[in-house]
Amino acid sequence: QVQLVESGGGLVQPGGSLRLSCAASESIFSINSGMGWYRQAPGKERELVAAITGVGIRNYADSVKGRFTISGDNAKNTVYLEMNNLKPEDTAVYYCNAGRLYYPGGVFRPGDYWGQGTQVTVSS
Repeated sequence: QVQLVESGGGLVQPGGSLRLSCAASESIFSINSGMGWYRQAPGKERELVAAITGVGIRNYADSVKGRFTISGDNAKNTVYLEMNNLKPEDTAVYYCNAGRLYYPGGVFRPGDYWGQGTQVTVSS
């Protein structure tokens, strides 16, 4: 069972920045496997924020394109999410996700493993 340990959440003002990190307990990155971030706001369904495979294929939600950047360190089994120009609507619990992510046709789906979640609150 892969364990995921998240860090970096917190309270930030609109327009501010945060960096989330997630470390996996074992090797995750490969051609079709990798790590990513999902988020869930109160009363809403969990949604993809960004994901990356071991060969650098990335997927972003339209709402975060141009503001968030996902990167991975294969050697450290770690994924990072750099979040800039944060907005109140980015407020949510952010969950790290890992496993087989990438499928034929360019489809991204959640992997099998989830972190415990970290709260991100954007408020003045």
